[in-house]
Amino acid sequence: MLVSLRRVIRAIDLHSKQLSKETGLTAPQMIVLQEIGAHDGVMVKDLAKLINLSSATVTSILDRLEARGYAVRLRSNHDKRKVDLHLTPEGRAAIKDAPTPLQSHFIRRFEALQEWEQTQLLSTMQRIAEMMDASEIDAAPVLDVGTLAQHSWAENSSR
Repeated sequence: MLVSLRRVIRAIDLHSKQLSKETGLTAPQMIVLQEIGAHDGVMVKDLAKLINLSSATVTSILDRLEARGYAVRLRSNHDKRKVDLHLTPEGRAAIKDAPTPLQSHFIRRFEALQEWEQTQLLSTMQRIAEMMDASEIDAAPVLDVGTLAQHSWAENSSR
């Protein structure tokens, strides 16, 4: 079991290093860029919800992306209280040429599993986190398995 966990950790680490080497960006930075590209004009709080990170974390990532010229924050023309996020041409080029994020690959494979398999895997991973005294550790997911598995887990937990 521990060897398998080390392999998962190593796979994530290797993919992150490859992404950084090829693009100069971290996985969370790439995810933020991709979501801004998919939802042009999105606000920070909405972006944070989309990728399951806190607004403070997204703001920190945006600070770095903006400093590098990949994204811009523009005050809304319709409501001056709102700040919209947009990609720059450099940001669009970065996501166009980027390798597929590990989470996208994982999610495609996870969603191809039958619902009972998804539920079983989620339950097992949650049990492992408990066994490692990690169930209370704040770890906003970069790898998000979607609402189907979360819904299934909630149903099974209440039984």
